[in-house]
Amino acid sequence: MIKVIVTEDHIILRQGLRLLLEKNDEIEVIGEASNGKELLEMLERSSVDIVLMDINMPVMDGFEATKKVREQFPDVKVIALSMLDMIPYVQKMLDCGASGYLLKTTGKDELHAAIKLVASGNSYICGSIAMKMLNKPMNADEQQGEKLGEQIGLSKRELEVLALIAEGFTNAEIADKLFNSKRTVETHRQNILEKTQAKNTANLIKYAYEHKLIALDNPE
Repeated sequence: MIKVIVTEDHIILRQGLRLLLEKNDEIEVIGEASNGKELLEMLERSSVDIVLMDINMPVMDGFEATKKVREQFPDVKVIALSMLDMIPYVQKMLDCGASGYLLKTTGKDELHAAIKLVASGNSYICGSIAMKMLNKPMNADEQQGEKLGEQIGLSKRELEVLALIAEGFTNAEIADKLFNSKRTVETHRQNILEKTQAKNTANLIKYAYEHKLIALDNPE
């Protein structure tokens, strides 16, 4: 049996994942964690093969948690499971030590297959992201986006919202993608405008491209 812990801060998603995984006779969900800190505490007590890791979580996010898992529990494999399909986030999770990256829109069969492949020592990137990485390789400017954002005071969440704004998503669509309320996204948007001193959305996107806060190939 492949022993799995689901790490996700939204309880409905955790429970849904558990139900999907338990339909496979080769996979056993031995626990659920709502953030990286809870996960590490659980790993101290449990023998685990795979961790399904969300990226955006309170207390300790998926990036930090993945690093700590790989440092403290090197035999445990991490598969990122996120709504974020931007290459910089995929690359950062892989750099942190993840062995796989799946989108939350992934189907049951692909989810099961990815877990089995990673448990057997392979890596797995879901098809849509793999094609994006092949067709649009990440450049050095993209890798500097987060560091540049931090320099002007943008949080990781604000950078995510900024990238989605640049892709043309509305506040409601961004809220749905990031599992936030529309009001929260509106607050993030206003904070971004204030921190970048942009007058409007068009000016904001121009600023973001010029300062390499987002990839030049993000918009469709």
